[in-house]
Amino acid sequence: MKIGFIGLGSMAKAIIGGMLDNQIVKPEDIIGTAKTKETMEAVRKAYGIQVRDTNEAVAEESEVLFLAVKPQFMEEVIHEIHDCLLHDPLIISIAAGKTMAWIEERFGSKIKLVRCMPNTPALVGAGCTGVCVNGQASKAETQYCIKLMESFGKAMLVPERLMDAVGAVSGSSPAYVFMFIEAMADAAVAAGMPRTQAYQFAAQAVYGSAKLVLESGKHPGELKDMVCSPGGTTIQGVRVLEERGMRGAVMDALIATVEQSGKL
Repeated sequence: MKIGFIGLGSMAKAIIGGMLDNQIVKPEDIIGTAKTKETMEAVRKAYGIQVRDTNEAVAEESEVLFLAVKPQFMEEVIHEIHDCLLHDPLIISIAAGKTMAWIEERFGSKIKLVRCMPNTPALVGAGCTGVCVNGQASKAETQYCIKLMESFGKAMLVPERLMDAVGAVSGSSPAYVFMFIEAMADAAVAAGMPRTQAYQFAAQAVYGSAKLVLESGKHPGELKDMVCSPGGTTIQGVRVLEERGMRGAVMDALIATVEQSGKL
């Protein structure tokens, strides 16, 4: 089965790497194209895939076709390839904000479509991807898509009405987590810790905390309470965060992300 990629940026490379690492497909079964020959050559050398000079060429050969371009380029790409789908491919879009109805309208014909929202931790095999499908994709094709998405992390089926929320809570939120890690490291540096060590402690604390939520099945509030000993140090830090409105700020940030996604 030929799997094609229009766009070979960071997310496409994460998907390709996951598929190859898990031996779901062979390098020779993946074809791709990008805006520059430099990008195509770099990805070809790194992963051993085949490359093509045009979007049309990739669309013509693909049985599964990833549209891995930025939202602002989607309409142009669809216009180029809508008459080139020779194998009735399963089309997988990872463009933020572009609904299945919007994509179907641009193709102007019935297509088998999956809309996915992965996030940047996919680059290290720890992604979280929301997946929704249209009525043309079969159950087997849906499961195959989820298998591809799970090659670089977790993947979950969601109704399309929740995709903007998925984009906020998993797609954009790594930026906020990175800011949190940086802030914690800055505080450790202020307390005398070397910068490199501070990042290691802060990042590992976030990683371990997230793993504990996922593997323990306990509510985050319960886990927080476990850390807050009576009269201890942690509860004083929690008090300061509550005074500064941490929860409200985080909620406002994600809600703003959802609203912006609806405008793309």
